[in-house]
Amino acid sequence: MQLGLDSLSGTTLAAALIGLVLLEAIVLYFGYGFLESTLGKRVTDLLRGL
Repeated sequence: MQLGLDSLSGTTLAAALIGLVLLEAIVLYFGYGFLESTLGKRVTDLLRGL
């Protein structure tokens, strides 16, 4: 997947990469929070054999 970051240089490239990493962290945070709130009890019960 090409993001077009090849044309950026120096500080702009660093800022873009930091922004992408932060965006990924935010998406994962809310994604895992959603999964935990919707499936957490079922998975825990399944693992405990209930």
